[in-house]
Amino acid sequence: MKKAIFIIGFLVLTSAMAVAQKYAFVDSDYIRKNIPAFTTAQEQLDKLSAQWEKEVSDGYAVVEQMYKSYQNEAPLLSQDMKTKREEAIIAKEKEMKDLQNKYFGMEGELFKKREELVKPIQDEILKAIKDIAVEGSYAVIFDTASGGNILFANPKYDISDQVLEKLGINN
Repeated sequence: MKKAIFIIGFLVLTSAMAVAQKYAFVDSDYIRKNIPAFTTAQEQLDKLSAQWEKEVSDGYAVVEQMYKSYQNEAPLLSQDMKTKREEAIIAKEKEMKDLQNKYFGMEGELFKKREELVKPIQDEILKAIKDIAVEGSYAVIFDTASGGNILFANPKYDISDQVLEKLGINN
């Protein structure tokens, strides 16, 4: 009998604890789109990226032109001249690959610039979310924008506007 009462009491307590958990979600895309500093940073990154893409593309166009010119003139060139032209084409292509990696590689200029411009904003957003989670006693806050397999989310639990308020942005 005592064991049954203990089990029932345990189940009631456990279910009460489970019900007490609070969950919420945010839409980080929505939050970022409503932060002017983020939009400005993204525009700067897009401009830089386009500029660097053009520079790399123009360099590869030069390589392509060098190769076409070489193909047209190859029958008239000595073996020594062919070798020199081939080496020049290979060197120019390597230069372009290195430039492409410098700008767009894993630790490239675009990555560094993104870290410089966007990361502080993302850190600020995350801090606001954590503050709201502590203040509201939320157990978990999901992000619907990151593709987190949330099949349904009731909008009344969306705290995205609270995050914007916490960041001092009125929407």
